[in-house]
Amino acid sequence: MVDSVSAELERDLECLDLLACIHGLNDRDREVFQVLQEAGEALTVDDVADRNGCDRTTAYRSISRLVDADVVVQSQVNYEQGGYYHVYRPRQPETVARDMQRLLNDWYANVSQLIHEFEQPDASGDACTRSIRDQ
Repeated sequence: MVDSVSAELERDLECLDLLACIHGLNDRDREVFQVLQEAGEALTVDDVADRNGCDRTTAYRSISRLVDADVVVQSQVNYEQGGYYHVYRPRQPETVARDMQRLLNDWYANVSQLIHEFEQPDASGDACTRSIRDQ
């Protein structure tokens, strides 16, 4: 969890730090995302676990969070004799960047509104009684 916005601004952030901050990813999720980025091809959960040195279930949990965050895409590969398996690859960097920019813009607009409301008390005289979720 971020201590404060000012503390985050003083950190030397990298791209994966930003991805983790915006999507609430943990260190393992970041490592898995990096493995997928560096692979150059779609990988199975077992491939990711082997390359990351973790259990299959741990890799699967991280991949699931990355898919839920919409930064990784799941594809189905069918066997000729029946059955299938899934492979995973990162979304295009331009798409991920555009989505992060949109989320950041939405957050900024909500926070700006809260700051404005902080300056102006409501009808009962209370300042800053709403949350971002109230909007």
